[in-house]
Amino acid sequence: MFDYNKEAERYDASRGGEPRAAAAANAVLGLIPENARSLLDAACGTGIVTRRFAAAGLDVTGADAANGMLRRAAERVPGRVILADVRQLPFADASFDAVSAIWLLHLLDDAHRAVQEAARILRPGGVFVTTVDKAAAHDVRSDIDAVMAPRPRRAARDRSDLVAEYAARYALVPAGRSSFRGRARAPAQAAADVRRGWYTLLPPGEPLTEKLASRLEQLPDQQVPRGEPEFKLRAFTRA
Repeated sequence: MFDYNKEAERYDASRGGEPRAAAAANAVLGLIPENARSLLDAACGTGIVTRRFAAAGLDVTGADAANGMLRRAAERVPGRVILADVRQLPFADASFDAVSAIWLLHLLDDAHRAVQEAARILRPGGVFVTTVDKAAAHDVRSDIDAVMAPRPRRAARDRSDLVAEYAARYALVPAGRSSFRGRARAPAQAAADVRRGWYTLLPPGEPLTEKLASRLEQLPDQQVPRGEPEFKLRAFTRA
């Protein structure tokens, strides 16, 4: 299991830092109504995106289940973060005008519960914005992707059609789509990611993990980034 507490110190740098955070925040903000005043950033991580929502004038709360991540987030949005499971949030019904969930649903076997909670805490007319199809976005048809093709995979838990199904189940109506660019990876970084448990079905030290990491290290132009992933966003409104 990927340890987000241990990962907190290097999380931002390994995932595109400020440029990717700015792109993500801008895309989410573009899907939130201008009259929205409050936003919950579910699974806020280090707060690198959360603080941009606050800078845009929203009354922001960040929630995350990893203490290590929250310590970083608390430095960026002091007094605005809480330790909480996004599938059982400590907020009353109809508490927020918007809920964002960036790079969250793909991690959850019971992603529908996070969508249910988002719907519960949204006010009528409120908007839930989430990334979808994350794994598919990372496949940019590069030589890195060709090396990683044989890896074991879980069924995608954040497929756009599944998320839309969950949203409909909890009275959320489609309200828009957007996308933003992510960090392009070079083979050397991809190999390091594999070895430290980036892929949850490739535990560090296992034979297949080492085999794939070694193959990545044999690719040409080790420090040259390949194509940028394009992350997709879906927005849903509470009726």
